[in-house]
Amino acid sequence: MAVRMRLKRMGAKKAPFYRIVVADSRSPRDGKFIEQVGYYNPTKNPIDLKINEEVANKWLSNGAQPSDTVKRLLKQAGVVK
Repeated sequence: MAVRMRLKRMGAKKAPFYRIVVADSRSPRDGKFIEQVGYYNPTKNPIDLKINEEVANKWLSNGAQPSDTVKRLLKQAGVVK
């Protein structure tokens, strides 16, 4: 089972916010996930970003591959160098 850290889109039409989740790579974008790691709201100024570092590091050490966007957000939050 290939595990990925990726964004799950939530919110209303034209007002999205995202949950950062750990999910099987074969599951749909907004489908079933294993665990929620944090959230990201790009519509607020400044952006609203909260990541549980403990959970994120646990999944990264277990081999979860972050998507490009999640990798950028993890760097921005200071979880990954």
